[in-house]
Amino acid sequence: MSQEKPEGKVMEGDITVPYKWTTGEAIGTFLTRLRDDRRIMGTRCPECGKVLVPPQEFCAACFIDTKEYVGVADEGTIETYTVVRAPLVWRPSDPPYAIAAIRLDGADTELLHLVKTEDYDTLKMGMRVRAVWSEERKGSLFDIEHFEPIV
Repeated sequence: MSQEKPEGKVMEGDITVPYKWTTGEAIGTFLTRLRDDRRIMGTRCPECGKVLVPPQEFCAACFIDTKEYVGVADEGTIETYTVVRAPLVWRPSDPPYAIAAIRLDGADTELLHLVKTEDYDTLKMGMRVRAVWSEERKGSLFDIEHFEPIV
């Protein structure tokens, strides 16, 4: 009796795996305040006094819990950035756009977000920007649609 090996087959398709996860208290508070109040929150370290945005549940420098929530401005300064001009598979927006590390007024850390402008050649480190809020907010980072230069 002959033992034939089965022919190898390849099936193609996409698998969707729905999932949910908890944001934790700090990010949950951050997202809720964005959605409900158009307010950007951080946490203050009781040891070094730094305001962490987005909020963290502990200070990575001092290794202690941060329980105090503080509001920060929706305006700030570009610390560094990159301009995206080519289409990418995953993208938060159609190009061109910039991704910037923005130090919001009142914060000691940077928030990464989109910056949009008419002329990307005018962007520079140290430039002042302000949040442009989404009309329909859902409790995500994109409740801030993007930041724009302050002229």
